[in-house]
Amino acid sequence: MTYRISPLARDQFEPFFAMDDAELARHSAVRMIALQDSGYPCRVSLQDACAGERLILLNYVSHDVATPYRSAFAIFVRENAMQADPLVDITPPVFEGRPLSLRGFGKDGMLIDARLALPGQADTKIRDLFGNSDIAYIHAHNAAHGCYSARIDRDGETA
Repeated sequence: MTYRISPLARDQFEPFFAMDDAELARHSAVRMIALQDSGYPCRVSLQDACAGERLILLNYVSHDVATPYRSAFAIFVRENAMQADPLVDITPPVFEGRPLSLRGFGKDGMLIDARLALPGQADTKIRDLFGNSDIAYIHAHNAAHGCYSARIDRDGETA
């Protein structure tokens, strides 16, 4: 069994990069500068921003389903982010060094099972969840802050 981790598409965030601060505020978003080399995980590049990089912090609906598990939360997108390719059987740099909440959902959008992955455990925990054939996809969230990190699918399958 292989899995694929998909970044968010940069083009859906392009309009935010051109907005001034007042426009961003009308969309409940803010422009920020990374203060250090970690702690600002970009969902497009799947890498942390470096100190001094500009980012947009905005609310993002990560699980747009008609169930009680519909989810939205704040995410970062680096203004100069290069679009990451999906990763097959490799965890992205943004997963390293932080605990993750891995939430396994069925095709109906209902939560089936979940795992806490401490740093270095993501691959094992992803494979463990996909050991349950009822789990159609996994959402990774940063455990401490709760924000969405990436979607994980069985390789060769999509929503």
